[in-house]
Amino acid sequence: MEFFKLVLIIAGSVVMVTNILRYIHFLRTTHDVLSSGSRRDRFRESLALVLLVFFLIGYLFIAIISKPDIMMAMILFGGSIFVMIVLTLMFGLLETVKKRSIDIAEVLVGVIDARDPNLNGHSLHVQAVTMLFYQYLPAHIKKEINPVSLEYAALMHDVGKLGVPEAILNKPAKLTDEEWNIMRTHPKVGVKILQPLATFSTISDWIMYHHERVDGKGYYRLKSEEIPLPAKILAIADTYSAITMRRSYKPPRTHEDAVRIISEVAGTQLDKELADIFLTIPREELEKCIPPQIKY
Repeated sequence: MEFFKLVLIIAGSVVMVTNILRYIHFLRTTHDVLSSGSRRDRFRESLALVLLVFFLIGYLFIAIISKPDIMMAMILFGGSIFVMIVLTLMFGLLETVKKRSIDIAEVLVGVIDARDPNLNGHSLHVQAVTMLFYQYLPAHIKKEINPVSLEYAALMHDVGKLGVPEAILNKPAKLTDEEWNIMRTHPKVGVKILQPLATFSTISDWIMYHHERVDGKGYYRLKSEEIPLPAKILAIADTYSAITMRRSYKPPRTHEDAVRIISEVAGTQLDKELADIFLTIPREELEKCIPPQIKY
């Protein structure tokens, strides 16, 4: 009986430590465009962590100092399992909400893109390419970027084209200088459209500056280190998609064409370190990112 009681106490302690570590990991990895809350929410998250630690301390105090009987050991062990179940349900619910949210966003963006034959499927393509690219990034770059936020930025990067007249979007020929000036406003318009969504403020600059060039000749003349890292990633994915997708005024280019062009502009238009990483992605992996509506 004493041995069984000891096993329960040790097992419960391990479960509680695991609960705390899981919750800390949850706090560190879920501050994205969907789960970043208000100051009050952050206070509640911190309070929950304090209570978990307090529960562990109380658990250990009772287990070591009070010398509980078998019934108390079972209650303590049951409490640690209950906390584990609650955390698991909470994490699972949040992941389900995120998945449903991105599904809805994909449908809405698909509808937006469909109004322009030159964009139909482009945002979904950029989203898929961006997330594939993220998988190939080294750990020191990955840790600087929340993947959920990056996915939403990729999906929404061209939402500002809602503010561009269809006559310009659907023009089968090259744009005039005046038309290009209007087209270049779409990142700013996109940020304005997303402004009512407070948590999306974290990705505003990523969307705003996804057309910047590292040589400072982009839309807003930002140079290299001035450009947010996620915006540089979006720029590469956007460039690859723009080269390989069909347009009303040009046929699609091949994967090999895209690789050659990206290699040529690495260090001037695109970040060289990131471009070199992107070019290591196998062709077959990138081709899986092409939505059905823009298949070659």
